[in-house]
Amino acid sequence: MNLFTETNLSPEILQAIGELGFTSPTEIQKQTIPFISSDIRDLIALAQTGTGKTAAFSLPILDMIDDGSRKIQFLVLCPTRELCLQITKDIKNYSKYMQNIKTVAVYGGSSITEQMRSLREKPQIIVGTPGRVIDLINRKALDFSEIQWLVLDEADEMLSMGFKDELETILSETPETKQTYLFSATMNKEVERISKNYLTKPHRISVGSINEVKKNIKHEFYVVGYRNKKEALKRLIDANPNQYSIIFCRTRMETQEVADFLMQNGYAADALHGDLSQAQRDTVMKKFRLKNIDILVATDVAARGLDVNSLTHVIHYSLPDDPEVFVHRSGRTGRAGKDGISMSLIKPEETRKLKQIRTSTKIDIVEKQVPTGDEIIKAQVEGVFEKLFTEHEEFFTFDDALIPDLEAFSKEELVHKLLQLQLRDLALFYKDKKDMQQGRLSHEDDAPYSRRERRRDDRGGRDRDRGDRFERGGDRGGDRFGKPRRKKENMTRFFFNLGKKDNLKKVDMLDIINKATSKSKKRPDIGEIEILEKFSFFEVEKDYKNEVLKNLPSMKFKGKEMRAEEAK
Repeated sequence: MNLFTETNLSPEILQAIGELGFTSPTEIQKQTIPFISSDIRDLIALAQTGTGKTAAFSLPILDMIDDGSRKIQFLVLCPTRELCLQITKDIKNYSKYMQNIKTVAVYGGSSITEQMRSLREKPQIIVGTPGRVIDLINRKALDFSEIQWLVLDEADEMLSMGFKDELETILSETPETKQTYLFSATMNKEVERISKNYLTKPHRISVGSINEVKKNIKHEFYVVGYRNKKEALKRLIDANPNQYSIIFCRTRMETQEVADFLMQNGYAADALHGDLSQAQRDTVMKKFRLKNIDILVATDVAARGLDVNSLTHVIHYSLPDDPEVFVHRSGRTGRAGKDGISMSLIKPEETRKLKQIRTSTKIDIVEKQVPTGDEIIKAQVEGVFEKLFTEHEEFFTFDDALIPDLEAFSKEELVHKLLQLQLRDLALFYKDKKDMQQGRLSHEDDAPYSRRERRRDDRGGRDRDRGDRFERGGDRGGDRFGKPRRKKENMTRFFFNLGKKDNLKKVDMLDIINKATSKSKKRPDIGEIEILEKFSFFEVEKDYKNEVLKNLPSMKFKGKEMRAEEAK
């Protein structure tokens, strides 16, 4: 089966997927669609995310479903709300011309009353997360007595997230005559146990090896000390212009810290983690899919179900403990036949963990140097031309008469001037920056961080969870051990009279500082920004001290007067 038109799928389904651009099935679809269409056995299908699993199981079932019945016939269980919504959207697209087919998504974090109202429309297909499905079963809103097909999608992830009891409860509510299809990226002991207990002599389909990494992904790693990870991250981003990437972090707190750092430095970035409300998560994901932001900083769990095919880079800001998670993260780039890059930032003491990942996955992860300022500017120049020659959309019109006489300039001189204008700020930023030689920092560079603090960082920075007061000195004026806060030699620390109660955010503070020093030829280096409840602190390069003190009082923030003074 090399084309979808060679299958026995109905004309309605073929028309719908044709409009979506589906012509040739993926490997998992080639093997799964004929099996589900013609075999009554259960199925275990092992394939990585992004291989087309949703179409593999839903297209043949849609072809067989009884659209004259108003009973639930097809249930899909998946681990996260995001994946639930993605699968639902896909199934609705595939059944676009099947007018009597109704599909309803049920998931946590949204009104259960609204979902119960949708269920009264008698859908034949339910896509749900285990917790919400259990809630609706308990409310007698779901009846699975006539289910014919049950799909457990990303079964390994559902079990790793602690849904084992919920899965077994739901499975016990379904008839023994149903067909069960288990889709998973890995086959661990828990998945094996579920399959033995609830699947009957299942057929197995495996596409590639469990730890298979796509050939079109280039893997790199950079060794940097803990204190320099954010600067190294900034350099990697600047050295790879026009990227569309996900940065993976270990913890929710680290995710937010990294996202804040990037946004303060002017990048179109945002965070995705479990501490956000569902509405906030939906907003972030919508912005990322629309490319209103091009860098998403996320935890592994929060990024589940985010199906994006055009990612250019995956950055492991922190290495995962599980090599399979590393493979799964990296596999989010290099999709749809495109090349991808996976970059890892590791601390010197993490080289053993990286070696374990290399050994387990057989991935060739090449050590690279953190880019120098000159290398970054060169990459940025290439990025300008890449964007110039690939983007042809015109956003506005203007009269050619507005173009001045350029005959005095050669082509090269004109391009040089335009590039100088385009990359001025970045060039000034890196002009006096020291290069991070070979990406390796000596252990002396990490010396201010004790072993206890390193263990704290590996636990996810729990000690930083009180407004970052301990790490930054905060309102105690000292570090977490009570020692005087070490002030950077070239920085002046300011007290600022506004804080959280005035709806001040770090990005606002950054904007205020830039405006206060806007008449300078060169932008100042900005250090730590600490927003407290009633007031704040910020650090600015000391050469700009008088400029800040002079200009800031004449400005206003949301109608409020501002005052700054040197912090004692």
